[in-house]
Amino acid sequence: MSVTAACGRSAMSVSRNLFYPRSASLLFSTNISPADTERAAGSQKRRRKRQRKAALPDGLSWEERLADAVTPLWRLSYDQQLELKHDHQQRILSQLSGSAAAKLSFPVLPVLPSPVRDGYRNKSTFSVNRGVDGNPKTVGLYVGTGRQGNIVCVSADHLLNMPEKHTLVARCYQDFLRLSSLEPCLLFHTGGHWREVTVRTSAQGHTTAIVYFHPQTLSAEEVAVHKAELVDYFTRGPGSVCQLDSLFFQESAMTRCTHEESPYQLLHGRPYMYEEVLGFRFRVSADAFFQVNPAAAQVLYSTVRDLCAPAAEDGAARRKTGGTLLDVCCGTGAVGIIASPRVDRVVGVELIEQAVRDATHNAALNNVANCQFLPGKAEMVLPALMTELGSVAGALTAVVNPSRAGLHPRVVRALRNQAAIRRLVYVSCKPDGEAMRNFRELCCAPDEEKKLRGPAFSPTLAVPVDMFPHTPHCELVLLLER
Repeated sequence: MSVTAACGRSAMSVSRNLFYPRSASLLFSTNISPADTERAAGSQKRRRKRQRKAALPDGLSWEERLADAVTPLWRLSYDQQLELKHDHQQRILSQLSGSAAAKLSFPVLPVLPSPVRDGYRNKSTFSVNRGVDGNPKTVGLYVGTGRQGNIVCVSADHLLNMPEKHTLVARCYQDFLRLSSLEPCLLFHTGGHWREVTVRTSAQGHTTAIVYFHPQTLSAEEVAVHKAELVDYFTRGPGSVCQLDSLFFQESAMTRCTHEESPYQLLHGRPYMYEEVLGFRFRVSADAFFQVNPAAAQVLYSTVRDLCAPAAEDGAARRKTGGTLLDVCCGTGAVGIIASPRVDRVVGVELIEQAVRDATHNAALNNVANCQFLPGKAEMVLPALMTELGSVAGALTAVVNPSRAGLHPRVVRALRNQAAIRRLVYVSCKPDGEAMRNFRELCCAPDEEKKLRGPAFSPTLAVPVDMFPHTPHCELVLLLER
């Protein structure tokens, strides 16, 4: 397939029959007639009506089924959602007392609400698979499961947590796929090339798209042709309506891989985007973790900072806590940098090397001189680091914010066996998963078999923060002390 570079409307008009058919031109042209608009809108309405009327065993439309899967609380008022989440967090934490019916020995505060409740996501990944009409070049989110063999890819346009910019990019990517001569990669062993697309946006209005691609047996020269077509579509073709600030491309024969394993190739625009939290500015790379709800992240990080390093009251003045803050799974350095004015030193540990580079850059960007960020697996870095930190004067506080997989047992042992740590703040997006095992091992009696020799921590306060409105999930901040 050949792509004609189009620099103006006249050139695009000539070339659209080669790459951009009339349907795409109608959807994205800024120069269409009211009659064309009415016909296009009518076509969309008829298609959606057919989708809604598709036979479903539960009587729900495809849109409702997807909303129930992705945002199960969407039918409830926000106050009802917060009440349900608070009850759920209490039930989870009661496991620390040994029984769901046992009374908690520490307070669980009411869920701190998200300042933004709709369209709050700053990162969304859209899959490619067969849609309601059977078209394998459909971009959206899944209803059904691979195990049951009933996956249907449904447009996410209607989801309450999804920003319009994200769904716009998804629609354009779908349009591009349907114009491309290459097939989508639905299953690695069945061939195909085009995979999912990730969209990231910032509070400043910047938009990044990351397209994932399986090269199969294509040569580098052949892949380059399709990369050029992708760039052309999103910069000069119908996809330019997305106004992408950055377009990345990752070739990989694996389901998931890091930048180090397969580099994110910048095809267009800026190499980074920036976010601002509590007066600090953060550089975020294509694959770096950042909280998915930027408005609620302000609430979360403020809470974590105040628990890690409470600002001591001294009459009318506020003085810093001092000591050292150990930030495990530090990502791009947000927690440590935000808490840095209140402590003497911050030491962060992070697995992803690019995130460590971002964290170091972010410290310099914010003129923070007391932060140090170390790359590597926490279970490998911490044992030696603990020896060093244990000999440093002043209080030692730890904050951990692991993935859903929780902390590695060696990390738990390192934290537990370092008696100098008197305060530990655990941030978890899934406290009923592996994090609960971590909680128990941090708080249980000394266990020589598990090499848990240090004094036990005790939970003293739990603060749920609603990072994910319309879903059952929230971020839990648990303060442990000894």
